[in-house]
Amino acid sequence: MSAHYPLVAVYADESCLGNGRAGATPGGFGALIEYRNRDELIVRFDLWDSERDTTNNQMALRSVIDTFGALSRKGKSLSVQFTTDSRYIVDGMTSWVHGWIARGWRRSQGAVENVELWQDAVSAIEKHECQWRWVRGHAGHPQNEYANHLATRAAAEQNRSPNGLVPSMFESWWAAESAKSRKAPAPLDPFPQSSGFQPAKAFANY
Repeated sequence: MSAHYPLVAVYADESCLGNGRAGATPGGFGALIEYRNRDELIVRFDLWDSERDTTNNQMALRSVIDTFGALSRKGKSLSVQFTTDSRYIVDGMTSWVHGWIARGWRRSQGAVENVELWQDAVSAIEKHECQWRWVRGHAGHPQNEYANHLATRAAAEQNRSPNGLVPSMFESWWAAESAKSRKAPAPLDPFPQSSGFQPAKAFANY
């Protein structure tokens, strides 16, 4: 398979401070967006947002909804490689959602948790094709670590990126992180190739 539209790479992560504890649990998500410009140079943008009382899974879904919402403002379809350490997102988008849609947005055992967010996520990616990719979190993956940095900062400071996408600070952040480490810095994840793009199965009408 190959990409049918311009390629975009997204690295997303979520954070929830005190997830699973009693009381308010502030959270956030962060996303690093990469694409090639006309000169074949990598251009990067950041996106982040927060909520005062949420869960990890809800913020993971927000990372999908808000990122694709920002990309959709460009007004064209895109081939998006979406990388996350959330199995909830990858398994949901590649497997679970198809069954939920077939059953009228219900699980075989009952109601779908966070169903409205799942529906918003499916709607957000409707005009695009997406390859969902899982990576292990907190394992030194440069772009994923940066998305985690954006997410945890958003959760702690309870803020959002001004006006949506903003020019990324990834390069300076990664240089500083690499300088603090005694180990050789991990290589950056290469930009995806059109010829190797494997879009997930499209969703049925719902």
